[in-house]
Amino acid sequence: MSLSNATKHGSEHDIILEPLQLRTDWRATIQNLIVLFKLRVVFLLLMAATGGAFLAAQGWPGFGIMLLVWVAGGSAAAGASSLNQYLERHKDGKMGRTHKRPLVTGAIANPAWVPYVGILMVLLPVVALLPFNAPLSFFLFIGAVIYVGIYTLWLKPRTLLNVVIGGAAGSAAVLSGSAAAGNWADPGALLLALVLFLWSPFHFWSLALLYRDEYARADVPMLPTQTSPRQAAWWVLSHTAPTGLAGLGLAAFPPLGLIYFLPMLLITGDLVIRNIRLIIDPSPVNARNLFISSNIYLLVLLLFICLDSVLPF
Repeated sequence: MSLSNATKHGSEHDIILEPLQLRTDWRATIQNLIVLFKLRVVFLLLMAATGGAFLAAQGWPGFGIMLLVWVAGGSAAAGASSLNQYLERHKDGKMGRTHKRPLVTGAIANPAWVPYVGILMVLLPVVALLPFNAPLSFFLFIGAVIYVGIYTLWLKPRTLLNVVIGGAAGSAAVLSGSAAAGNWADPGALLLALVLFLWSPFHFWSLALLYRDEYARADVPMLPTQTSPRQAAWWVLSHTAPTGLAGLGLAAFPPLGLIYFLPMLLITGDLVIRNIRLIIDPSPVNARNLFISSNIYLLVLLLFICLDSVLPF
């Protein structure tokens, strides 16, 4: 092949590779941002806020209210999540579960912008909504303060009760939804906020049982690192049981009924059975099964709140 032909073919090869490289870079960037802002966790928090809005409105709250819940709540939750990752980036590198996060790997090469963007994402909806809906503004702000200030900075490095108090961030998400619907103190929404508060510890303790050695290595005093696995499993049950009872109790509040109660009875029974198995055999497999079941439980609960609220019977 002549030099001119080689040059020609090389240029064509580069032209083909360039768009492929751009597509790969965009995919990697989007994936890094999904992880940085913990969008999977944010989705669960927004589902909790949606449940609060449906209960407070006793049905479909309206498109405008739901847009407000998802945009304002999503911004505040994602901003708080990025602050959490920025503050914990050094400890994240010590754990197999989190060592591939972008602030650990260097995929986000210059992370100095993260706290500024995170604070802006929290404060923008809080300040913008304060004159129009002070309760919503308050719950968005207090949820971020609990998660970043109280849980991440104060409790998590110091006490095994970190996730017990930290669970209040999920409660704030529920009440932000009911505040957006105009009735933050609705009894059903308050009980749902209690469910989220009780759910968080057993959800995170089952995860911590699965990664017990890693939390110990990172010097994070999660409850399973401070007790034996079986004792930790009993502590998990001490929150699984009241979570299940409170979740079933929601059926007593309008607009919920049997459409909500029957699937919740099944998923609650599954949750308790998995917790009992964990007590009998506190193995990583049973811890993982309970952790996965806790996620399914919350999704089923929130989905059927929405479904039962809008059905005409």
